[in-house]
Amino acid sequence: MLAVTSPADRPQPGLRERKKIKTRRAIRSATYALVAERGYDATTVQQIAERAEVSPSTVFRYFPTKEDIVVTDDWGPVVAQELRSRPPGEAWADTLRKVLRTALDLSLAEEPEVTRLRTRLGVEVPAVRARMAESMAATGRLLREALAERSGLAPDSLELRVFAMSVMGGLMEVSQYWAETGHRDDIRDLVDRALDVMEHGLPSGKP
Repeated sequence: MLAVTSPADRPQPGLRERKKIKTRRAIRSATYALVAERGYDATTVQQIAERAEVSPSTVFRYFPTKEDIVVTDDWGPVVAQELRSRPPGEAWADTLRKVLRTALDLSLAEEPEVTRLRTRLGVEVPAVRARMAESMAATGRLLREALAERSGLAPDSLELRVFAMSVMGGLMEVSQYWAETGHRDDIRDLVDRALDVMEHGLPSGKP
């Protein structure tokens, strides 16, 4: 079985790219801190820029809208990369479980409170929820490309489009359910339950 790569195993970016990453993270960190202090609607781009020690134009250069700051993360490419690293003969359900758990483990290890805040905003703020859906559609396209390499199907085939967006739609519902229930469950367990539904269909109702 192929080993899952860690951030330390991946090629390290050059100086220019590291500066961009640092700026992006500063803007995101400032946004989340301000939202936690003041609420989403009361947080302005001007305040974000001041807290991140950049200009408002720099904020907009990295993130076209305030919603983009909230929903943008670095895990879409990680999911695609991990998907490509899995053994070719591995069952689809097993592959998705392992890849998604890897991404969740990394996210929760690095920024657990941010992950919870993002999902809560996705429930409470319609603009964030709409942008989150658009972002997940973009991640779905990355997923389709990686799945195409493994399956031999065309990335734009109906089958891959339906499968990839079923996965992304399921993850969107997991995110909303997790936030609506006060983050009381382990989101990794919720993802496993969602994949069970995709693999086996709806469970039998209680008599």
